[in-house]
Amino acid sequence: MTVGKRKRLRSEMGSSTADRIVVRGHDLVEDLIGKVSLGDMAFLELKGRLPSRQESAVFNALAVTLVEHGMTPSAIAARLTHYGAPESLQGAVAAGLLGVGDRFGGSVEEAARTLQEALAGSDTGRPNLEELARQVIAAHKEKKRPIAGIGHPVHKPIDPRTPKLFAIAAENGFSGRFVQLMQAISAEAERAYGKELPVNATGAIGAIASELEIPWRVSRGLAVMARAIGLVAHLQEELDEPLAAEIWSRIEEESSSR
Repeated sequence: MTVGKRKRLRSEMGSSTADRIVVRGHDLVEDLIGKVSLGDMAFLELKGRLPSRQESAVFNALAVTLVEHGMTPSAIAARLTHYGAPESLQGAVAAGLLGVGDRFGGSVEEAARTLQEALAGSDTGRPNLEELARQVIAAHKEKKRPIAGIGHPVHKPIDPRTPKLFAIAAENGFSGRFVQLMQAISAEAERAYGKELPVNATGAIGAIASELEIPWRVSRGLAVMARAIGLVAHLQEELDEPLAAEIWSRIEEESSSR
């Protein structure tokens, strides 16, 4: 029996020796600790290099936007899990992160995928963005699928985060064809559906992440990374001002009442 040559197990993420830790080619102690922000460190991990000043401003703006979203299902799940397993803060955070789906944070991924696939499929160097937007809307209408990144159940007529994010992107040179296509999709959707459907925060983040050349397959990870910080803060508040027991008792009482 012939055994094929085994693939070498190798990672460029990090390594360590007795007296040195290296992360993406940078000495952790000498180059990174005390010198880079958490957002810049995340950028380094994802891209393999530290960001420029402009990239740092834009990437950190995306991360800050995604940290806190109030008492969403993911925050409630984290609080209830911690109530049942107070010894496992990490388990409670993990429970909350499992809820970063298409309705809460995860729509960043679908928005980025829509934009990246639409532009990748364009045959011209200067695509007609209005035509691409019409194609996107038509495809979603045919499949009866919602369009990620537009509209919001609470923030009407505009998501206040969107213009700020787009302004920061423009100020730093990251307002290109992905941002323009996202805006064109919003405009075409409003015409097609006859109602206001402005770009929401996840649509803006999906577009700007695409401008930063972050693949759509990991763009949901931006929400996961940022939301982990917010969930830890929710658990800290839960320790000081508990809500989980009240949530549980009220649900139990009200769901079983006749």
